[in-house]
Amino acid sequence: MKTKRLFPLLATAWLLAGCQLPQATPPPGSSLSTRNNCYSLLHQLLDEQKDVSILRFFKREDSDVKVLTKTIAAASGAGAKLLEDYARHDHSIRLDDISLPPGEVATREAIASTKKKNLLSQKDGAFELDLLLSQSEALSYGWHLAQVAEENEPDPERGRAVTALSKEMERLYQEVYLLLQSRQEGSAK
Repeated sequence: MKTKRLFPLLATAWLLAGCQLPQATPPPGSSLSTRNNCYSLLHQLLDEQKDVSILRFFKREDSDVKVLTKTIAAASGAGAKLLEDYARHDHSIRLDDISLPPGEVATREAIASTKKKNLLSQKDGAFELDLLLSQSEALSYGWHLAQVAEENEPDPERGRAVTALSKEMERLYQEVYLLLQSRQEGSAK
């Protein structure tokens, strides 16, 4: 008699489980909270970086710097859209989980204000140097944020895409570094 009641219960549970989207299990030692925090910080960064090429309307830079900032802006825009698509399709992903202490938030705002002021007031070579240095910092941060997000991403397909984003940020960082290095060598002559 108990088996007759248990079978419909198991069948119902099986049907309900079959109707749900499969949920990836987090990798050992991972945290969805860490992933969401990294995705949120990364999205915020990429969303800001996608507009970096707009500076060309206010400042004049050499063509190599202009091309690189356009490339960074395009990659950042694509990365931000990717994260937005993930959040749209998986409601466990939150892009508003910044979770920074007030002192960190205030410090970041002060740094951003100083950089903005410096970038808009600098001329020619000093402007390019400040721009390249700020891009170097942003790309390094984005590259590592994506790396940590990937380590905490339970979905293998998303993990591969975030790894690709991390590698793109690293590649762009290397381009900025090489451009800075060539400028330094050029000024030493």
